[in-house]
Amino acid sequence: MVYIRQKNLEGLHRYKYAGVDHSLTSKYILKPFYNNVAIKCFPMSMAPNAITLSGFSFVVINFLTLLWYNPTLDQDMPSWVYASWAIGLFLYQTFDAVDGTQARRTHQSGPLGELFDHGVDACNTVLEVLLFAAAMNLGQSWYTVLTLFGSTLTFYIQTWDEYYTQTLILGIVSGPVEGILTLCIVYAITAVKGGGSFWQQSMLQTIGVSKRGMIPDYFYEMPWNQWYMVYGGLVLVANTVQSAMHVMEVQRERKKDVIKPLYGLLPYFVTWTFIPAYLHLQPVILEYHLIPFVFYVGLINAYSVGLMIVAHLTQNPTFPMYNVLTIPLGLAVLDSAGPFLGLWPSALGYGTYQIAFIFMCVGFGFGVYGSFVYDIITTICDYLDIWCLTIKHPYNPEDEKKKVK
Repeated sequence: MVYIRQKNLEGLHRYKYAGVDHSLTSKYILKPFYNNVAIKCFPMSMAPNAITLSGFSFVVINFLTLLWYNPTLDQDMPSWVYASWAIGLFLYQTFDAVDGTQARRTHQSGPLGELFDHGVDACNTVLEVLLFAAAMNLGQSWYTVLTLFGSTLTFYIQTWDEYYTQTLILGIVSGPVEGILTLCIVYAITAVKGGGSFWQQSMLQTIGVSKRGMIPDYFYEMPWNQWYMVYGGLVLVANTVQSAMHVMEVQRERKKDVIKPLYGLLPYFVTWTFIPAYLHLQPVILEYHLIPFVFYVGLINAYSVGLMIVAHLTQNPTFPMYNVLTIPLGLAVLDSAGPFLGLWPSALGYGTYQIAFIFMCVGFGFGVYGSFVYDIITTICDYLDIWCLTIKHPYNPEDEKKKVK
């Protein structure tokens, strides 16, 4: 399949990155560290995308330790595992931030870098959902599904905002900055406390708040992980509303339809209509095989985000509304709903075939997303005469002076 038509390739030459970061943490703490310390660890010969991919390897290692020690997402692990997660995620964040600085100082900035960066971030999102669930001992439960919803929606909304406004905007509190730092702190505290069971305790009781009549029993006994869900929900709603208002404001300034962009949210919410429906109809997947299902949902989101980024980079006015990876999920809901409604028998049933179906969907997702990534990277590299993980044309000031003359 061809993802970038010949007529749209010219948009790659018009591409210019535009981003605004309102984070105070980033401005006063992280950026000085990146620019004065971290960037000096990378040689000028190293390609920015190689830095991005190297950073992602830390998260992959973290995920492998999860599979070894806690595949059910509800067991305590050795303290060093949680500590390694905190270090690995912070290194990923650092590498992910420094790649832009490396691109600018080596004069390798371009559309491929943004695409590669977003693609890796999308993959990291789904892995961090599982790591967070394991750190909190959420288990294979609706809490993990809710965490997946919040994480993927944040990423989808942010990319949708960038497509319509042509600017990547990070708020005062954002996922790539404060969100990742919060996870690092959670992992570090879990390491100090000796396991995820700490987060199952009452938060108010743990911090020393005495039980008073004005505090309902439900709130007093709420564990840390549920309070975190409340905090995450509030941030999610605030960021979603902020992005929607920003897109509508920009559309209004450009004298364009302010409602039409909202249709771009439909693919996400259609998918998330299928997800809880399927898990409700097939509890065996929710309770025993949630990890491969989370992978499948993560690939759906990564593919949608990838299509949006490509449309943004090529300045394609047609928003990508169609995601082929959602089709199997919709058919699975239809198949499972038959017996529930008493209308038709299920072809897959409720056991072995459903499990096999989910693993098949994961394979299908890897195939589609893998072919997408390969096609986009090779197309852009061939058109712009660049390489992906190495620098094909190193910057030479003398050569640039000759071009000017």
